[in-house]
Amino acid sequence: MIKRIDKDISRFQKIVRGKVKKNLKKYITRGELIGKKGKDFVSIPIDQVNIPRFRFSSKKSGGVGQGEGSVGTPIGKGDSQDGAGGAGDAAGKHILEVDVPLDELAAMLGEELELPNIEPKGQKNISSKKDKYTGISDSGPESLKHFKRTYKRALKRQIMAQAYNQKNPIIIPIKEDKRYRTWRTTIQPESIALIIYMMDVSGSMGDEQKEIVRTQSFWVDTWLNHQYENIETRYVIHDAIAREVDRDTFYHTRESGGTIISSAYKLTAKIIEERYNPSEWNIYLFHFSDGDNWGEIDTDECVNVLQEKLLPNINLFCYGQVESPYGSGQFIRDLEDHLTDEEKMVLSEIPDKESIYKSIKEFLGKGK
Repeated sequence: MIKRIDKDISRFQKIVRGKVKKNLKKYITRGELIGKKGKDFVSIPIDQVNIPRFRFSSKKSGGVGQGEGSVGTPIGKGDSQDGAGGAGDAAGKHILEVDVPLDELAAMLGEELELPNIEPKGQKNISSKKDKYTGISDSGPESLKHFKRTYKRALKRQIMAQAYNQKNPIIIPIKEDKRYRTWRTTIQPESIALIIYMMDVSGSMGDEQKEIVRTQSFWVDTWLNHQYENIETRYVIHDAIAREVDRDTFYHTRESGGTIISSAYKLTAKIIEERYNPSEWNIYLFHFSDGDNWGEIDTDECVNVLQEKLLPNINLFCYGQVESPYGSGQFIRDLEDHLTDEEKMVLSEIPDKESIYKSIKEFLGKGK
């Protein structure tokens, strides 16, 4: 019975995975999953899943009314069509919410978008100690006693001593029979990553634009957490000046006034210089804006900071330009002109939510 249940669970999980993967593009372009994100799982609504099984036909199989009884005794409501209205016989559409591990969700994202695995840098400088069971010893703590080895040793001893009784098979281990697990402490390299999100919060960036940023950031986080053991995330907002904030402030702040993008790049460079050694950290920068910047002078300053302080020290710089009716959209074209051959830079235009799917693939498709 247990094996049958396990098979049903396995089949159910495969069906759920297939349904989620089939509709992954729809989930990516919606923000509803973000609010349901737990520590390790996310709840996803899917159509009701039924495990296929055989059912016996009701035809020619008798039914209620067999056996003794008086002719004409009412049994229940029949198939008469008398009367108006009534309950229908068609199955309704049911929605089932299933918990999907974020790691599994990331794996599906990688398969769907054909994302390459990331090759981290700097692991050799950071390591952790892990205990691994490697063998068996004749001494050790009782908590590590190996029952199977102890039992076999005692059984062999009693058989050799002709003390084993098949009719009364009692095995009593003695001190010499006991065996214990042994372990070895190994030093394993760890891969750690830093994500810095930057966003323009000037008056031209509205709620719709911020929702696009929020949704795309969720999937970027999901993929990078799948690739790295330890991740730290920092948030920088800017209009004419930049400041570091917490996650909630990042997604809900709206300012008025102009935009000086270089202020965000300079603050980001300072955060990296003071707190994160580029030789040890895998650093990812994501900047979202509507492409409106304060003149060519500041654009030149942005290019200088990128070339001299940021790009040499990071894995990847991704700029996502969110379309806004108030933004000029010029900045992405300026970056294309000045940094055409820069391999660590990815530029993506995100006119609406439907474009998030394509933008994620552009951001993460290099495997940096």
